[in-house]
Amino acid sequence: MTTFADTPYTPPAVEPAVPRTVSSARPGVASPVARVAGTGRKRSADTLRLLGLLAAVGGAVLAGIGFTGSYTALVKLGFDHGFGTFAYVFPIGVDAGILVLLALDLIMIRRGTPWAGARLVAHLLTGATIVFNANAGDLPPAQDPVGAAMHAVVPVLFIVSAECARRLIIKAADLAAGRESEGVPVSRWILAPRSAFAMYRQMRLRGITSYSTAVQMEKDLLVYREMLDRDTQGGWQKASTEARLPMTMAKYGLTVAQALALPQAAAEEARLRAEAAEAAALDAETRAEQRKAAAEEARLRAAGRVAVTRHEVDAEAGMAAAVADARTRAALQESAALDAADTAEADARRATAERTAAEDREAAAEAAARALATENTALEARAKAAEIDARRADTEKRAAKDREAAAEADARAAVARARALAEENTALETEALIKLTPSERAARKVARMILATGRNDADAVPLAEITDALGEVSPSTASARRKEAIALIAAGYTG
Repeated sequence: MTTFADTPYTPPAVEPAVPRTVSSARPGVASPVARVAGTGRKRSADTLRLLGLLAAVGGAVLAGIGFTGSYTALVKLGFDHGFGTFAYVFPIGVDAGILVLLALDLIMIRRGTPWAGARLVAHLLTGATIVFNANAGDLPPAQDPVGAAMHAVVPVLFIVSAECARRLIIKAADLAAGRESEGVPVSRWILAPRSAFAMYRQMRLRGITSYSTAVQMEKDLLVYREMLDRDTQGGWQKASTEARLPMTMAKYGLTVAQALALPQAAAEEARLRAEAAEAAALDAETRAEQRKAAAEEARLRAAGRVAVTRHEVDAEAGMAAAVADARTRAALQESAALDAADTAEADARRATAERTAAEDREAAAEAAARALATENTALEARAKAAEIDARRADTEKRAAKDREAAAEADARAAVARARALAEENTALETEALIKLTPSERAARKVARMILATGRNDADAVPLAEITDALGEVSPSTASARRKEAIALIAAGYTG
């Protein structure tokens, strides 16, 4: 069975009764009632403006009369109390202070920053002015109460006028801000002072500015408590904590509906916090995954850069090794060429010595021939032998000259080979520095072989020699390199 405690009572919202007007006028055409209402509102606004103007003029007149009337009395009172010439400005200072404080109070209310001190001091100055005026007569106020009352009438009227203006400004500011500012009515203070004070206290403590709202809240709470007491065994004090929330939260200014909505609001806030925590955890996990992916990407990029650097270093090392190997081979070839040149020079010197020896033998043979010629008869046989020796010496002389020429040719060839080898090494170093491809280096080598023959045609160097020089390449490759060499020479290549 569902009780009232299980289903808390929620007071219905009270909607203000709005009179409805049934009009048969056509759309777009103002009905007579609407025209009359509009005319009435316009007249009411004009009347209010006229009354406001009259109130402002009347307040100014009251202020002028009151201040003018009190000026003479206060000047006389100032002279009586020894103020001297200051007595002429003392009344102006007091009355101007009242005006300034009241004006500041109204301005501060208009700006939304009221301060009760300005109003209190203005009232104290007004009371002081009344006392000063009452004591400025020939008789004390106790002996002349009528005169004292006459002095108090105009200042009191001015203060009442200022208070009316103050209340109007406060009401206008509250209406503009959408606030209700309605205090406990005087009738309740008179008829039920204790409950009126309790209501006033609750309104102040709970921050309630509308008396009707406070009454409705109190009525809703009483109805809810009575209904809860009826449906709960042992009274409403035995009801659940959730059902007693309106009584618990009443001291904090919450209505019955607001108090009963607290558990649901708390559950909703808890759900939102849980969702926010879950979203934060998911976001943190996502950021962690992103950081992990970024780290992996950075690691792969670093590994790629290391691999590229390793390949570059290997390439540079290979190039340096090739250059060093080329230099080593060039040095070996240069040394072999120098050895060949030395051998050729030694052969040339030996051939020269043999030629000199042959000449000496020829001279000896000629001498012997001359000797034999003088001894024709006796030495004919020896002459013939000498002639044979002479012919043999001549043959040996020619052979020595041939060997000397061959040695000189070998020496020149060795020097040419050494020069060609040096040029080949220089070309290899240049080609290594400018990083030519193997085919480009082969074409340049064939070009240097052709230039070494002194001819610039394709038949200057046979394909077999090119094949051997390039390391046993195919004839087609050798022919292609020879064509490229001829093109290089035609382009101005000189080795």
